[in-house]
Amino acid sequence: MNKYDVLIVGAGPAGLFTAIMCAEKKQRIAILEKNKSCGRKLLMAGAGKCNITQAGDIHHFLECYGPNAKFLKHALLSFQNEDLLAFFRKRGLEFMTTEKGKIFPKSQKSMDVLQVLLKECHKRHIDIITETAVQSIEKVDDLFTVKTNQVSYEAQKVVIATGGLSYPHTGSTGDGQVIAKSFGHKIIPMKPALTPLKIKNYELVDMSGTSFEDLSYTLWRGGKKIGAYHGDFLLTHTGVSGPGIINHSRYMQAGDVIKCNFVGAESIEAFRSQLTKKLAAGGKTLVKTIVRDLNLTKRFADKVLELCHISDDLKCAEISKVTRQKLLTILTEYEMEVKELGGYHVAMVTTGGVSIKEIKSKTMESKKVENLYFVGEVLDIDGDTGGYNIQAAFSMGYIASLAINA
Repeated sequence: MNKYDVLIVGAGPAGLFTAIMCAEKKQRIAILEKNKSCGRKLLMAGAGKCNITQAGDIHHFLECYGPNAKFLKHALLSFQNEDLLAFFRKRGLEFMTTEKGKIFPKSQKSMDVLQVLLKECHKRHIDIITETAVQSIEKVDDLFTVKTNQVSYEAQKVVIATGGLSYPHTGSTGDGQVIAKSFGHKIIPMKPALTPLKIKNYELVDMSGTSFEDLSYTLWRGGKKIGAYHGDFLLTHTGVSGPGIINHSRYMQAGDVIKCNFVGAESIEAFRSQLTKKLAAGGKTLVKTIVRDLNLTKRFADKVLELCHISDDLKCAEISKVTRQKLLTILTEYEMEVKELGGYHVAMVTTGGVSIKEIKSKTMESKKVENLYFVGEVLDIDGDTGGYNIQAAFSMGYIASLAINA
């Protein structure tokens, strides 16, 4: 039987960093990874460039993790974005910050981030055992027995850092949630998050690639408004994407309707009133001239005219009430019904997972099983796009290691 003080399941950023920090105290540590190599999802982060965290005040981060953000407060304040950068800078990795505050290694290579973590594990004599899939974990008295497809292991403390269900080809297949359930933990139903939307009966296929800066939209379910959001917005060949959609996809489901304010009107009623008066006073002015003067690209303005069946020669004096109403609606509350969220193969993270109500937020230890810890995306925590999820993984790993080392 292979015996360790600490066994960590999963060699992503949360698992690797937890191991590194646990090694501050002299103890025997191993990471079990079912893939042939470590950090496969990390290598995909930021399109392979690794958007590792976000610049700015760490308190702002607490607005970027949806309804469960409060759970992360202690972790984020204990190990902040500057702490994370300092860890890597001390080991020779420098960073760059984009205009929107995203932080990447200067090399723009995820592999450079992973290599720092792997070198540190080697330096600290941490065993990384690959191609080893955990099949079950049991606890008898104070000792965990971890059975794998290779051999069995024993440990006094176990950390589950297996991720969610996103990008399953990287090995994220829900293994940790199965383990948690076997110990009596509640699993919040999982679904893709940070994902684009596919739209039912999509009318804007030929507008693919058109973007809107900080577009406002509302979210409706069963005829009731359930949310109002804004952000950069991108039309694709099957639906909508961009940070303004991706960051709020955790709140959406098939059948929901989003109503888009394409003209960026601060007051939809005021905009409608002004445009109605302009059309009424337009006389022989062409309707297309009025529409093209709005805050839209010519290409999109012409698409709006097409959707309203407004001909090139239609004059303001000739527009019917029905057509005018349709024009106003498309411009300010264009409806798109969600056909489906992008699947796990395109979703950056998973919403749902091990219920945080059964995890101690200051240590990441299970409230049900002593010396069993959960870190990273295996938990019901998901952040916005922009480095927030990687930061959370490191911060959770840090406070878990403090508790393990205490």
